[in-house]
Amino acid sequence: MKQHRTWTGVVEMGHGAGGRDMADLIEGLFVTEFANDALTGEEDQAILQVQAGRLAVSTDAFVVAPLFFPGGDIGSLAVHGTVNDLAMCGAQPLTLTAGFILEEGLPMEELWQIVQSMQAAAQQAGVPIVTGDTKVVDRGKGDGIFINTTGLGLIREGITVAPTRARPGDIILINGAIAVHGIAIMSVREGLEFETALESDSAALHELVARILDVATEQVHVLRDPTRGGLASALNEIAAQAQVGIRLEETRIPLGEEVRGACEILGLDPLYVANEGKCLVIVAREAADAVLAAMQQHPLGREAAIIGEVVAAHPGKVFLRSRIGGMRVVDMLSGEQLPRIC
Repeated sequence: MKQHRTWTGVVEMGHGAGGRDMADLIEGLFVTEFANDALTGEEDQAILQVQAGRLAVSTDAFVVAPLFFPGGDIGSLAVHGTVNDLAMCGAQPLTLTAGFILEEGLPMEELWQIVQSMQAAAQQAGVPIVTGDTKVVDRGKGDGIFINTTGLGLIREGITVAPTRARPGDIILINGAIAVHGIAIMSVREGLEFETALESDSAALHELVARILDVATEQVHVLRDPTRGGLASALNEIAAQAQVGIRLEETRIPLGEEVRGACEILGLDPLYVANEGKCLVIVAREAADAVLAAMQQHPLGREAAIIGEVVAAHPGKVFLRSRIGGMRVVDMLSGEQLPRIC
């Protein structure tokens, strides 16, 4: 059982200077919390033994504000985000690295909470953090903490997932309600209150994806997590890369009433609001029902739905049939609706 010390005070420049303070921080906090066989050597690298096959590597930086939000924090988000980036190419995540940019003055208690949250998320996902780095920047130059995570994953034989594989006739599914993460963040920034607790949908999706691929290994053509830019931006990118058209049905897109109401108050289009626990699946028509059933049997896919299809018409563009039956273009977002969302 871990023996935790009490963390008081704040991050100081000495915590990144390579001396005793830095060693104490790394040994007492990071190594203690993230403890595993690959990490405990405390080298600048981890030596891993992996199976033969195709390796996937992904890296991402997280700068979300605020650091803590309903349903998560920057630490759990950093783990989930990189695990999901690996899952979206069909990889089984193996390990993570973590790089921390700490601002002088960050309360040590907050850093400890974030590190604990990262470890809990990594442990739940079954993906250990095996090496990392820590730097400290002057007060006012880091906004508390930035985290970079890199992940390594293994793609098994028979899986070929890429946006260019979308083809006319394919069916588009999503595993649940959209725009939850972005509105959870905005609720903190804007002081919004809801009748029921609205929490971020941040979650690791690799087990859901594995179930989907078990059901339809070759028929799954595209996987994508619609994070920054939301559902609309992700589908526009796929349409452009595959040079196909995409047609969505507004009535089929899962959207909670509180999220819908918050978007109306804030003047936001939910199609462009960020998600952190949602997965778009583009699959051959003949496998769509089986994939939908498999998704709905998983805790993260109970609200899964078919939301549209890939078509040959209007290549490179996304259209949406509205609730009243009209068709409108869903274009790429110009700029960013919600900055500092992940």
